[in-house]
Amino acid sequence: MSTTILPDDWPRPKGYANGMTARGQVLAIAGMIGWDTSEVIVSDAFVPQFRQALANVVAVVEAAGATYEAIISLTLYVTDKHAYLDNIKDVGAVYRELMPKHYPAMALVQVSALVEDRAQVEIQGLAVLPEDARR
Repeated sequence: MSTTILPDDWPRPKGYANGMTARGQVLAIAGMIGWDTSEVIVSDAFVPQFRQALANVVAVVEAAGATYEAIISLTLYVTDKHAYLDNIKDVGAVYRELMPKHYPAMALVQVSALVEDRAQVEIQGLAVLPEDARR
């Protein structure tokens, strides 16, 4: 179980948390990109790549025996922040589909390139597994 941390006099963030606390075993999730289980990029469009990358993060957490609610932090690396901002409504819809009403601490970082040439987004995460999670 995680708890959102927010100083009393700060405005409430939209779609993320400023801080999270949790107890349990930490699961570090490597950078996930928009490729499927055959390591094929699902599309050259931003939103399908974002959907697949986030689904891959959730799949790793589920493989550890937890749910998306165990995720306490996400860092999104994008090659074009305007691709993210121009698609923010669709990105938000995908996010709410895969992680409804769960808003971990998040950061967005624009990078010049990712290791996979066609990748436009990579997501790294941290989760804290509950005591009863399969390991």
